[in-house]
Amino acid sequence: MAGLWFSEFEVGRMFVHEIRRTVTDMDNTLFSALTYNPAAIHIDHAYAATTEFGRPLINSIFTLGLVIGLSVQDTTFGTTVANLGMTDTVFPTPAFAGDTIRARTEVKALRASASRPGQGIVTFEHVGLNQHDAVVCRTTRAALMLARPA
Repeated sequence: MAGLWFSEFEVGRMFVHEIRRTVTDMDNTLFSALTYNPAAIHIDHAYAATTEFGRPLINSIFTLGLVIGLSVQDTTFGTTVANLGMTDTVFPTPAFAGDTIRARTEVKALRASASRPGQGIVTFEHVGLNQHDAVVCRTTRAALMLARPA
């Protein structure tokens, strides 16, 4: 399904995204390298074994990006102009290599853009869960969306 136009969103609408993804150690290492994040908790198995987690944590910014990415096909694919920002982002449970992440999204608010005719702002709450139903990420995202062409 392609993304929705601004007028097709309704406050309270919930999307349970079909696509899910198992994250790997390579995802974590590559993402950490690409973003110049040398934190041992992400890339050093020997160090991570000495922590309370006992193994590397998936980089939380990768988790955030994945959770939002899992939502795109159902919500904003081809109809978004720009992400305007994210707030209230939390990672209540760490994600680990081997976890399968899935997402759900709720539309929290809608408003027509005052400065960009034919566009509107949709506020989404994205929630990412692992295979044990633990929340690994929650964020509120504002996106500038296209209105349906006339």
